[in-house]
Amino acid sequence: MEIRVLGCSGGIGASLRTTSFLIDQDVLLDAGSGLGDLTLDEMAHIRHIFLTHSHLDHIHAIPLVVDSIFDRIEAPILIHALPDTIRALQQHVFNGVIWPDFTRLPHPERPVLRFEPLTPGATITLGQRQFEMIPVNHIVPTVGYRITTPDGVFAFSGDTTTNDLFWEVLNAGPRLDLLIVEAAFPNSERELCLMARHYCPDLLAEDLVKLRHRPRIWLTHAKPGAEERIYREVRTLLANYDVGHLTGGERFTV
Repeated sequence: MEIRVLGCSGGIGASLRTTSFLIDQDVLLDAGSGLGDLTLDEMAHIRHIFLTHSHLDHIHAIPLVVDSIFDRIEAPILIHALPDTIRALQQHVFNGVIWPDFTRLPHPERPVLRFEPLTPGATITLGQRQFEMIPVNHIVPTVGYRITTPDGVFAFSGDTTTNDLFWEVLNAGPRLDLLIVEAAFPNSERELCLMARHYCPDLLAEDLVKLRHRPRIWLTHAKPGAEERIYREVRTLLANYDVGHLTGGERFTV
């Protein structure tokens, strides 16, 4: 399994792109602005999009992508998400006002997009990859994912703050090779993190001791301009962990 980082920023500016990861050639994990850097041919290979939640920085490229490639695909792109996330997309995006309803276009019997609701704990198997939805703790209903293959295991926290269940689910598996986890603000913004339900380095370090695995850890979703500060604070707190911070364009094989 190859993971390509299309976007990993908590905002935009210059080369910054918001959250989106391409899994092999056919699956997206979230669909932020980083998705726009794919070619049309690369977009046309996407068959599945797994969403963590409904916030704009994680979903906003979907309308433009489906509009760009609807004449290139023969079967609908499947969007896997919580029912709450799907309702938000239906009511506030694909509503005929903000954007056309591509679950009925170009023809109701041949749509370019189809929603597939998932509940936490559900798994979907695509070839040799198993995608498992894990609930996390954010300001709107949100999930992370664990993707398991015969060769390795990758997990993504989505947007979250202090919680137990995400770590309990990861611990229940026999291995974890790569973890991408958010750290949105520096420690000086701890109160903001608690209100908005994000991690700062202190909160992340407190939660990581719950994890019995020792995967490679990569930080994502940092506030623009605070990336290096967040990374330094995390490195100080987690000196015995293998930690890096994403900047965009990274590729991992798991």
